[in-house]
Amino acid sequence: MARVTGIPFNYVTSRGQQIRVISQLFRKARADGYLVPAVKSEGSDDQYEGATVLEPKQGYYDKPIATLDFASLYPSIMMAHNLCYTTLLNKATIDKLKLKEGEDYVHTPNNNFFATTKLRKGLLPTVLEDLLSARKRAKADLKSETDPFKRAVLDGRQLALKVSANSVYGFTGATIGKLPCLEISMSTTAYGRQMIEHTKNQVESKYTIANGYEHDAEIIYGDTDSVMIRFGVSELAEAMRLGAEAAELVSATFTRPIKLEFEKCYFPYLLISKKRYAGLYWTRPDKHDKMDTKGIETVRRDNCRLVQTVIDTCLRKMLIDRDVQGAESYAKQIISDLLQNQVDMSQLVITKALAKADYAAKQAHVELAERMRKRDAGSAPALGDRVAYVIIKGSKGEQQGE
Repeated sequence: MARVTGIPFNYVTSRGQQIRVISQLFRKARADGYLVPAVKSEGSDDQYEGATVLEPKQGYYDKPIATLDFASLYPSIMMAHNLCYTTLLNKATIDKLKLKEGEDYVHTPNNNFFATTKLRKGLLPTVLEDLLSARKRAKADLKSETDPFKRAVLDGRQLALKVSANSVYGFTGATIGKLPCLEISMSTTAYGRQMIEHTKNQVESKYTIANGYEHDAEIIYGDTDSVMIRFGVSELAEAMRLGAEAAELVSATFTRPIKLEFEKCYFPYLLISKKRYAGLYWTRPDKHDKMDTKGIETVRRDNCRLVQTVIDTCLRKMLIDRDVQGAESYAKQIISDLLQNQVDMSQLVITKALAKADYAAKQAHVELAERMRKRDAGSAPALGDRVAYVIIKGSKGEQQGE
């Protein structure tokens, strides 16, 4: 990592990502004869629109859901469209030099202008190419390595290089940073939003009954760099084949090196809301790899053990046993036991810290601390103390902490 990013060895463990990006910029700038300005880091309140999240079509899906992912989305956008400090143009320069759109410069979806590689190749795309080629080498070595320890080291290396490549976009958007340039980060996310919408339109217009397919394909969810497609087929192998075909079809419409890849299928799949879903994860049709959950924390410490147990059991019943009715009955039974005080108190204990003096919303641990303070000022919890409490049913049915 130190060799690839050009920083001292101890910086790898003691410093963050910005030093790695600026170090590579200095190295490339020196080689290409540029000077890097020393920008005073003052920060600003400038906000820009982030990635697109397509509205989720919530529900339980008992047919395979194919998931297509963009490989290294933001780095590939920056390389494909030559987004860099050294290629940023303004309208006055374009008019003065009589540059042609498409040939000499690109007009980004958020109305910025960048020179094409025909005129000048940017430093950032070169930095990204170096990082991604180093990652490709690490992944190639990983495939041929058999020693478990060396495999772990190589896997760590390729992940670290992936993080470094992804953080180049973040480096340009950090207003309290070494060299912020919101035109680059805004253009990158604007292209990303455009690509997700384009993928949705391409898939839903191609895979239709009118075009000879069994069902109309539907994008049920899309988030930053991935889209989830219901092709309507029941067989896992067929959904995987259609997913791979769709990825190839859409990739052909993008500028290289932007690439959409078919990676996995979820079957069955439970979509709760944005960034919250669960499903059985399949990369081959004969056996599932794991139960994958996102945003559904079955092991969160700020919840009582009963919540973790109920969520975990319900997910297993729904996804592995495919018994939705059983999960529903189980949840109803637990609620019934809870209302009749038949649940062990130890299952309902929650430990939470008092982080600040005043909370806008009523929270059980804050109410409890207030009651303890009123009862006995000497033993009341202070800021930073952790408070254990049990959720019980109050006299009028409301939840109380004690």
